[in-house]
Amino acid sequence: MEEMQRCIQWLRDQVEAAGAEGLVVGLSGGIDSALVGYLIAKACPRNCLGLYLPCGSHPQDREDALLSAKAANLPFLELDLSRPHSWLWEGANNLFELDPAARRDVSGNLRARLRMAALYTVAGLKNYLVVGTDNKSEYHLGYFTKYGDGGVDLLPIVGLTKSQVYAWAKEAGLPQRLLQKPPSAGLWPGQTDEAELGISYNAVDRYLEGEPVLPHERERIEELHRRTEHKRKLPAMFIP
Repeated sequence: MEEMQRCIQWLRDQVEAAGAEGLVVGLSGGIDSALVGYLIAKACPRNCLGLYLPCGSHPQDREDALLSAKAANLPFLELDLSRPHSWLWEGANNLFELDPAARRDVSGNLRARLRMAALYTVAGLKNYLVVGTDNKSEYHLGYFTKYGDGGVDLLPIVGLTKSQVYAWAKEAGLPQRLLQKPPSAGLWPGQTDEAELGISYNAVDRYLEGEPVLPHERERIEELHRRTEHKRKLPAMFIP
């Protein structure tokens, strides 16, 4: 596929332009990170890394992350963030005498931000660039954590809808199990993207491609896009 080859060359060009040595991606066990892992392994086969960062994660996610790394011939390392997450989450809640079991959305965002910090720590040690996994559908909806999984150096698949991600993944020969797995950010047990968003990726893709969608689907997509506009911009600045 010509576009995939262009993306791989683009990754190589970005590494050279930055004076970096290679590329690292956080592997979640999902199809987006699996595809990005494949792309960076092709771009920098001797200087790439897939980092699995469990944080109270389901054991199946580790198996799927390892499966994706093996399929891409991508070096695989693991760094468990469960204890740092528990320490920070419980300590912050204790400041206000709150129940740590509540506000799982905030807890999930903390997971994403700890993963970002871990990726940049490893990237700094190796002189690698951090490669993100957001696709076009997620980016339009703002379905990423600000300064979490949104904190990256490169976004190679941000121009692909979710359906295009699957098409590239099939072309790359990624395992069928990953293609069939329900999309999830792994922010809490049982979490799935579509349940949290309240809309299907199929509807979002059709909207982005200019195809008809149901009125309630259009309303939901445009509402999410509006509410998350701040995530796609630099911080607001006051300049005297």
